[in-house]
Amino acid sequence: MAEPILKRIAAGDRNAVEDCLNAYGGLAYSIARRLLANEADAEDAVQEAFIDVWKNAGRFDPAVASEATFIAMITRRRVIDKIRRSGRRISTDPIEEMLSEPGDQGYKFIQMGAEAREAAEAMKTLRPEQQKVLRLSIVGGMSHQEIADSTGIPIGTVKTHARRGLLRLREALGLGGMTDFEPHEAAI
Repeated sequence: MAEPILKRIAAGDRNAVEDCLNAYGGLAYSIARRLLANEADAEDAVQEAFIDVWKNAGRFDPAVASEATFIAMITRRRVIDKIRRSGRRISTDPIEEMLSEPGDQGYKFIQMGAEAREAAEAMKTLRPEQQKVLRLSIVGGMSHQEIADSTGIPIGTVKTHARRGLLRLREALGLGGMTDFEPHEAAI
């Protein structure tokens, strides 16, 4: 089995950078373009995301997430940062739709991987309020306070739904023993 691209980047393999762009550039652009109305903003966000990918490649752990998920989450964070700086709101479309739809610039169609389909199916097993809070948090980029304000759900209940939903997802995905993952408040 070939070594993951991100591990090669972390080891200083210059060819891995080009491999990473070729393999995941379409995914990153698709996510950015879907959430940002301006093409230039999307390109800037993707550039910022790949700088973060290269800086953080050593933190990638294939036992925790796939490379596509790692890169998608970094891209999403950079897009949210760009939106917050400009004061705009982002789309709250489900992440499975974001991962499966192509960008506008003729990029190849990006199919959901087995892990993304599994995660989407696992999401359906959650209680509706947990699904809503996690979608607003993960896909919508809203903080716990923003979710509480927009839904009228008390902040403590929002945090409880988020925590229990994440734990349930981890359990459904066979990651039940790892309970230290929780989205960082500033990143969501």
